Amino acid sequence: MSTINRRSLLAAGLVAPGIWATPWPASGQSGQPTIVDITRARTEPIPIAIPNMAGTGSEGARLGAQIAQVITNNLRNSGLFRPVERAAFIQSPEAAAATPRFQDWRVIGAVGLVTGRVDASGDRLRVEFRLWDILPEQQALGTAYNASLSNWRQIAHIISDDIYKRMLGENGYFNTRIAYIAETGPRDRRTRRLAIMDQDGENNRFLTDGQFQALTPRFHPNATQIAFMSYQRNEPRVYLFSLESGRQEVLGNFGGMTLSPRFSPDGRSVVLSAIRGGDANIFIVDLASRRERQLTNSPGLDVSPCFSPDGTQIVFNSDRGGDQQLYVMDAGGGGARRISFGNGRYATPVWSPRGDLIAFTRISRGQFAIGVMRPDGSGERILSEGWAMEGPTFAPNGRVIMFYRESAARDQRGAGYSARLSSIDIAGFNERQIVTPTDATDPSWSPLIS
Repeated sequence: MSTINRRSLLAAGLVAPGIWATPWPASGQSGQPTIVDITRARTEPIPIAIPNMAGTGSEGARLGAQIAQVITNNLRNSGLFRPVERAAFIQSPEAAAATPRFQDWRVIGAVGLVTGRVDASGDRLRVEFRLWDILPEQQALGTAYNASLSNWRQIAHIISDDIYKRMLGENGYFNTRIAYIAETGPRDRRTRRLAIMDQDGENNRFLTDGQFQALTPRFHPNATQIAFMSYQRNEPRVYLFSLESGRQEVLGNFGGMTLSPRFSPDGRSVVLSAIRGGDANIFIVDLASRRERQLTNSPGLDVSPCFSPDGTQIVFNSDRGGDQQLYVMDAGGGGARRISFGNGRYATPVWSPRGDLIAFTRISRGQFAIGVMRPDGSGERILSEGWAMEGPTFAPNGRVIMFYRESAARDQRGAGYSARLSSIDIAGFNERQIVTPTDATDPSWSPLIS
């Protein structure tokens, strides 16, 4: 969804199911945002003060503290903000929510200040939020949210996105989810379940029961459906899972194994690989008619297709030239051209939502790496290397990549093995592990939840 459309929905109170948002103006509100250059923020994270939000009654105070903590965690985890330690605060949260004393926040080094008030009544919640620009002593942003009590965490993510955009000039990514494969059991007998969680690791739940193995989940552009690979009835097939109904259905009636599905940018079709006669080629399946159309026809394995954001091109990896490399072709299937020329094999390409980069896995001399390159193959950069790592996925603003790392087992029985999700900025800094209740692989980042 475009920035203009999402902001219009925000103002209209349609930003998320059950959440109503209205502007919350104040005298002296700044007409122009103070935007900090992201390159500078990487080396000097933006100091921002986020006191607990004032609350009405014990429930309001409790939620005010929790919402402030989620906002603090989100901004800190981005690597671009440095929340000021609360022990340094001079003015109380209640007083700041009414009228900030800007000198009290300026003297402790804050550039921005987040204040708010939470009113909880029954199962309803009202959150008033303001972002203050400390140096000019102006309100930069203000919104009031009305929602059910159960949506408090999502409100915190939406506020985090608003702060991120106002101060950095680009969309945030906090009000999103991660689909992934939850793995348990011995190394040689893993149980793999489809799972989903908020981008910060909260609200984790399993979508399949593990009776059949699940692999490679991918979000629909509207974030209400997931395509994934499953081994139901011992037949590897691509399935569609509805997050609204919990139902899953097989996609198409292919004669061989189908794998590595991804939705088209308009959500009307799925591109995937199908193995027939020893070769793997790329097909596109129309979701309305379930008709398939073959896009490649070459000896070897053409797998892991991914559309460009504008839907005009597809990147994939193939060993058609004798070694596993990345290729880009027209969305109709013609004009395939190789774009990877570094040392090693390349796999799992994914196009940035911005359209400016393609992320990939590279395997060279037994070492794995996650990297990015431009769509023409130039500007290749390695972001992180390790024993085994794979499966990059972009945040919806194109700023952060998530992938998974595996650790080597200590013996043949798999002792010591683990698989964990990690994220990293596209500039190659701020790599951190995402906490999950089980081992985790194959992450897929959703669009912004709207």
